[in-house]
Amino acid sequence: MDLLTVLSFEALRAVASLALISVGLAIIFGMMRVINLAHGEFLMLGGYAAIVANKAGINIWVAVLVVAPIVVGLIGVVIERAIIRFLYGRPRDTMLATWGLSLFLIGITTTIFGNTTEGISAPAGSLEVGNYRIAAYSLIIVLIAAAVFAAIWAVMSFTKYGLIARSTMQNPEMAASLGVSPPTVYAVTFGIGAGLAGLAGGVMAPVTGIVPTIGAAYVAKAFITVIGGGPAVLAGTVSASVLFGAIDQIVTFLSTPVIGEVALLAAAVVLLRFMPQGITGRFFRRSS
Repeated sequence: MDLLTVLSFEALRAVASLALISVGLAIIFGMMRVINLAHGEFLMLGGYAAIVANKAGINIWVAVLVVAPIVVGLIGVVIERAIIRFLYGRPRDTMLATWGLSLFLIGITTTIFGNTTEGISAPAGSLEVGNYRIAAYSLIIVLIAAAVFAAIWAVMSFTKYGLIARSTMQNPEMAASLGVSPPTVYAVTFGIGAGLAGLAGGVMAPVTGIVPTIGAAYVAKAFITVIGGGPAVLAGTVSASVLFGAIDQIVTFLSTPVIGEVALLAAAVVLLRFMPQGITGRFFRRSS
C-alpha cells in the first residue's frame, strides 16, 4: 500500500511537471498559432535566472516564482517585438526563426555559464510514507501547477484582459476597430507564454539542474502534450498531461526512463491516429 501511494504521488508529480512545462507553449501556439521552437530555451533561461538570483542572495522561492518568470517574460516581449511580430501567418518562417533563436540562446548561455550543470538545492526536505521517503518539493510542484492553471483560468474567464486577448486572437481587425491595440496584445500574450516557460524552468531547476542544452529534453514533450491536448488551451494541456505523464511515469517505474519516454511518444502517435484534433477537439470542443 505504501509503495502504491508513493507511485501515485510520483505519477501526480510527473503530470504536474509536464503541465507546467507545456502550458506556456499551449498559450503561444494555441492562442497565437506561433510555432515556437525556442520554447525549451525559454525554460532553460528561467532555470538560469532562478539559479543566478538564488546565488546572489535572493530567497529561493522568490527566485523561482518571481524572478524566473519575470526575466523570461520580459525577454519574450523583446523577442516578439523584434522577431515574431514580422512572421505572423508565416509558419515556416516562424519555425526557422525560432530554431535559429534557440541555437543563439544555447550559444550565448554556453559562453556565459559553460557546458556544466548548474543547480540549486531543493527546499522543503522530505516526507515519510511508511518505509519510503519522497521529496516534499514534489508536492510543492503539484501545488504550483494547480495554482498556475487556476490563475490562468481566472484571468481568461473573468478579467478584461482575458476577453481582449481571446477576441484579438480570433478577429484582430474587429478588436482594432473597437480601440484595442492588437500588437500590444500579441506582445503581452507572448510575454506571458514565455514567462510561464521561465517559471517552469525555475521550478524544475532544483530537480534536474540546468545546462544550456536542457531545452531539447523539454520541447518535444511540450509539443506532444500541446498537440495531443487539442485546441482548448487549459483543458487540452491538463488532459494530455494526465494521460502522457501517467504513462511515462508508470512505464519508467516498470522499466527505464528512456522506455518511459518512448511509451509517451507511442501513446501520442496512437492518440493522434484516432483523434487527429486532439483530446479536446474530440470531447471538449467548448472548453477554454
